[in-house]
Amino acid sequence: MKRQKYVPSKQAHINYSKVSIAILLGGIAMLFFSCANKIEKIKELSAGENTAGMEAENYEMIHSDSTIIRFKLITPKLIRYDKSEDPFVEFPQGVEIERYNEKMEQIAGITANFARFYEKESKWEAKNNVVAVNPSGDTLKTEHLIWEEKKGIIYSEQFVKIIRKDQVITGMGFESDQNLSNWMIKKPKGPVYIEVDE
Repeated sequence: MKRQKYVPSKQAHINYSKVSIAILLGGIAMLFFSCANKIEKIKELSAGENTAGMEAENYEMIHSDSTIIRFKLITPKLIRYDKSEDPFVEFPQGVEIERYNEKMEQIAGITANFARFYEKESKWEAKNNVVAVNPSGDTLKTEHLIWEEKKGIIYSEQFVKIIRKDQVITGMGFESDQNLSNWMIKKPKGPVYIEVDE
C-alpha cells in the first residue's frame, strides 16, 4: 500500500506563521511588562519613605534662646527621610520633649512611643501612649496627638483623658493652644471628681 505524504497547504503555512508571530509578540509583551513592573518597584524602593537620609541613636537636641534652654528633645532612635516629596523625621522608638522656663526648671513635657515631624508643615504627629503635661500640672493622655507649630494648636480626634489635681475628664476629640493651657474636649463624657487630702 502506498503511503500518502502530507504536504501542508499554503493557507496552513500562513496560519502557522501567524500563530508563531502572535506567541513571539505575546512573549515580548510579557517580558516588557514584567521589566516595567520591576523598574517601577525599584523606583518605589529608591525614593520616598523607604530611603533614609540620616539615622542617629541615643539622640539629644537642645533648643535655646539667648543662652536659655527652652526645649530638650531625647530619643533612642531618629531617622530622617529627606528624599521624599514631603521630608519628615521619624522617631520609631519614641520621643520625649521637655519644656523649660527662664529658671531652667522643667515646666511641661510630652512623651510618645512613636512620633513624626513633617518639616514643610512644621507639624508633629505623636502616636501610642501619648502623655503631655502642661505648666499647671494637668496631664493629657491619648493614643494620637497632632501639634501644628505654625498654627500654634494641638489636637486629637481620638479618646482623651485629662487628669487634673481634683478631677479626671474624658471624651472624644481635643483641641488646645500649644501650651496646653486653653484646652477643650469636643465630646466630653463628664468629669470624675477625686478626693484630695490636704
